Amino acid sequence: MTIDYRNINTVWASILVETLKRLGLTCAVICPGSRSTPLAVAFAQQIPHIEAIPILDERSAAFFALGVAKKTGRPTAVVCTSGTAGANFYPAVIEAKESRVPLLLLTADRPSELRDCHSGQTIDQLKLFGNYPTWQTELALPSPEMEMLAYLRQMVIHAWERSQTPVMGAVHLNIPFRDPLAPLPDTTDLSYLQSNLNPEDFFSHITTISPVSQIPLDPVFQEWLKSQRGIIIAGVAQPQEPQKYCRAIAKLSQTLNFPVLAEGLSPVRNYADFIPQVISTYDLILRNPELAKELAPEIVIQVGEMPTSPVLRNWLKATQPKRWVIDPSDHNLDPLHGKTIHLRVTVEQLAIWGKNGNFPSSESNKNQYEREKPSSFSYIEQWRTTEKTVRESVDHKLEKIEDLFEGKVAWLLSHALPPETPVFIANSMPVRDVEFFWKPSASHIQPFFNRGANGIDGTLSTALGIAHQHQSCVMLTGDLALLHDTNGFLIRNKFVGHLTIVLINNNGGGIFEMLPIVKFDPPFEEFFATPQDIDFAQLCVTYNVEHELITSWQQLLSKLNPLPTHGIRVLELRTNRKVDAMWRKENLGKFIKQNSGVRSQESE
Repeated sequence: MTIDYRNINTVWASILVETLKRLGLTCAVICPGSRSTPLAVAFAQQIPHIEAIPILDERSAAFFALGVAKKTGRPTAVVCTSGTAGANFYPAVIEAKESRVPLLLLTADRPSELRDCHSGQTIDQLKLFGNYPTWQTELALPSPEMEMLAYLRQMVIHAWERSQTPVMGAVHLNIPFRDPLAPLPDTTDLSYLQSNLNPEDFFSHITTISPVSQIPLDPVFQEWLKSQRGIIIAGVAQPQEPQKYCRAIAKLSQTLNFPVLAEGLSPVRNYADFIPQVISTYDLILRNPELAKELAPEIVIQVGEMPTSPVLRNWLKATQPKRWVIDPSDHNLDPLHGKTIHLRVTVEQLAIWGKNGNFPSSESNKNQYEREKPSSFSYIEQWRTTEKTVRESVDHKLEKIEDLFEGKVAWLLSHALPPETPVFIANSMPVRDVEFFWKPSASHIQPFFNRGANGIDGTLSTALGIAHQHQSCVMLTGDLALLHDTNGFLIRNKFVGHLTIVLINNNGGGIFEMLPIVKFDPPFEEFFATPQDIDFAQLCVTYNVEHELITSWQQLLSKLNPLPTHGIRVLELRTNRKVDAMWRKENLGKFIKQNSGVRSQESE
């Protein structure tokens, strides 16, 4: 490694970037601009050790970086110039906080003497993102003193750590530079540094440590083991190692003999070979008032965030079970404000704890507690029997639908995609249809999403970030979410890998068709559904993106397996949002009504 001694700004920026490289940074997104020139040059000099990707639109750039960080689990840097450029990062910063994704926001700025005096492209950038960063500061102006270079190195190390602990999120470093911004000689005497700064010694101590929390779990497990009616909720989750995550939930389920109610945005539905107790139709089952009452649990173990389903949430509100939330963050993950205990550990840590001999095996658990809790096994069987019946009914119903119904798209993707395909699911109706219809399998597909703030900002850019450097990925989206982020297509020239966009074009916001406001038109159609009447084939031509109009399920299936390995393509399905919304309203409650005769052994 060589430090760039052309001027004090290049020294400062190269030390900053070298520190990040040694900490493990592998990707930086660079937005164009003048004030950030020293940073852009320093990152460009680190290619190929750090992948530096230029992206024009700052909002799109921040969401692309968010997608890369989601996929890799490592902080991704995003760089911009001074002025309003950084303000465009804001939606992604909010999402990073709410969904706990590590980002490094590097905003260049003018020095203090050029602020508050109408110098061009200058705004107040201090605390630009309010309270959403996990940590934020402004760095000192570049200085050649060894003490100041050590200060810079340690501040960057701290920023890296704070983006990941105690909870992941965005860190904001505001970085002022004086002229010259280009790597031109200045008047600074750097000869002392060139003679005395030994890079290998200067950076030799850099390391990262991830301590594991130790808490007493024995009393908790004893209470769980004695419960006669318990469930595990596998909620919204994007674990970096989904197989290890699912195996840990499987161990917990098998030990306690609890069913696992698996949200469609959890990888658990796609690891059904690990967890035979998966319940995927809980939203449909709990629409039956009698069964909902019969299946009321004593305790609930919630792993990760609460599922999307309002039916499930209302059931938990009504039954008020004691609930444990398993999540290592400092977030409050109980929007229901129930009888909740937060265990600040990962489900994987529970599995490690058990591996050391503290976690009873399922067989010993059964032998020890069989006489005390005979009804618990009929309770899980009631869940499993009902799941089997309702699942078969859903699959049979969807299989027979020949028209292009939105809900069938999610169902089809769940068992048609190649194994282990990453799938980004857009907000609004796609996440609901995934929860309703996504079929359990052993596909090991991993879902990704932006469910921190649940917005449609940056949908395409996030998906491209997840797909970058991956052979084949898929995105499921509606038309409005895609249109809101079409600047994401500008990334195509730097994008490596493949993204298939399955576009449900119902010419408007389908989610609003499910809400009470639909009964009030006007203003419903113009101000809520907001149809845009866009020709997506022409839009794709503008961005030089492949487009194909899908008119049958057979045609869609032929495009999903195998998937291409490079480029971006849009598979557009034109649907009728009013007809599809009516189908959901008429049919979602019928699956369980048809099977309401299913009862537990103890009630017979």
